[in-house]
Amino acid sequence: MVQTLHTLKPAKGSSRSRRRVGRGNASGMGTYSTRGSKGQRARSGGRSGLKLKGMKRIIEALPKLGGFISLRKKPGEVQLSSLLKHFVDGTTITKKDLRVKGLVDIKDRHVKVIGTETVNKKFTLIGLTASAQARAAIEKAGGSFLAKKA
Repeated sequence: MVQTLHTLKPAKGSSRSRRRVGRGNASGMGTYSTRGSKGQRARSGGRSGLKLKGMKRIIEALPKLGGFISLRKKPGEVQLSSLLKHFVDGTTITKKDLRVKGLVDIKDRHVKVIGTETVNKKFTLIGLTASAQARAAIEKAGGSFLAKKA
């Protein structure tokens, strides 16, 4: 059968008929109309006055000191082991190369190389920063770090 606008139906079990309260006891929702008996919430307009009643508890539950969230973006991190796995000896690596290989996200503005592995390949890293251990390992293997190309 061809599916057109007039033949569309919701998935089985996804929709329910609305609750018709106050339509007699035979409906199962008569007399008190699902509001229980007496009390502020049983009366008309009774729920609207309760909005701020629990505010004190909400305020008490919040931590007194919320801490600090920096707006400065953290750099994307790349492990030394990933560089060894994805790049051959003597490669010049830029942020764009890392994005193409899927090692960093496109939204990462800065990229930092981290890790403590021993490096046996010579890499030239352009426009990337590194942790002290990663920098030492790369430079020990004969690699180098260069500033961004102009």
